Amino acid sequence: MMNKFNMALAAAALIGATGTAPALARDEIRIVGSSTVYPFSTVVAERFGKTTEFKTPVVESTGTGGGFKLFCAGAGENTPDISNASRAIKSSEIALCASNGVTEIVEVKVGYDGIVVANAKGATHFELSTRDLFLALAKDVPDENGGLTPNTAKTWRDVNPTLPATKIEVLGPPPTSGTRDAFAELAMESGCKSFAWVKDLKKTDKSKYKAICHSVREDGAYIEAGENDNLIVQKLVANENALGIFGFSFLDQNSDKVQASTIDGTEATFDNIADGSYAVSRPLFFYVKKAHVGVIPGLEEFVLAFIDEEATGEDGYLADRGLIPMSADEHTAQAAKVSNFEPLTH
Repeated sequence: MMNKFNMALAAAALIGATGTAPALARDEIRIVGSSTVYPFSTVVAERFGKTTEFKTPVVESTGTGGGFKLFCAGAGENTPDISNASRAIKSSEIALCASNGVTEIVEVKVGYDGIVVANAKGATHFELSTRDLFLALAKDVPDENGGLTPNTAKTWRDVNPTLPATKIEVLGPPPTSGTRDAFAELAMESGCKSFAWVKDLKKTDKSKYKAICHSVREDGAYIEAGENDNLIVQKLVANENALGIFGFSFLDQNSDKVQASTIDGTEATFDNIADGSYAVSRPLFFYVKKAHVGVIPGLEEFVLAFIDEEATGEDGYLADRGLIPMSADEHTAQAAKVSNFEPLTH
């Protein structure tokens, strides 16, 4: 028995024969997912609504993980068309999608972003290493002899004698956030691997290695501040002793209020993220439900507008909003792949 969405698909296939477009219950694009990609997606959506015959897409910030749960719940008018993501989709999420009938997913890389550790402008400027970040935030701390002890560090000076004797208080995203996932992989894991025996453990017991390197302490030193990065910025301004974790674009937009810490001797700048010298950087994506293309009005056109040189190219308008663009060659290759709406093959 055909549901409403399958009926719409069938009707879409008959447009050429009947000359009549199908009536749909939803005539606007629905987008969920990453809080980091949210501002870029919103800018494209607003321009799209103003410059085309289609309605402005509805964009929600649900976090990357939360977005994939909604996206993978099924196909149809009551499910999102696009999920923004500040990390690549996981194999477990692809499997969840497939189990609910979402079998063709188009991956679109839009550019790059850095994850910053920032505090209020005018407060003490921090020069941190990934080892410092791991020792400050890890649930359990390795020793050099193969042991683990619960993290008892109270101040940054407890972690590194060259750092201020300021209480460790870090505001950051929850486990559903792609920024949290990327921070764990790029910053925490990098610092964790400075212990030789833990680094070797990756080859013999990957799950234990990940548990040591990715687990964040739960005693109040790390404070989950939700998916709203603007709220973290506000809290940093109100508390000069706190540090916050969020995407470079929010630093760029709030450079009058907050400053980024130096990580491993490198500043979080547009150029340093673009050339890969800033360690804590990652690609940004959105994912499209191919079954909705050609059925939800404007979906194909919106995707192509997002990947257009004018938006995500090296001199595109999203670079002015803090997006680190792909190189010209990478952008050309990405645009060519996306224009064919090639689904993921794994």
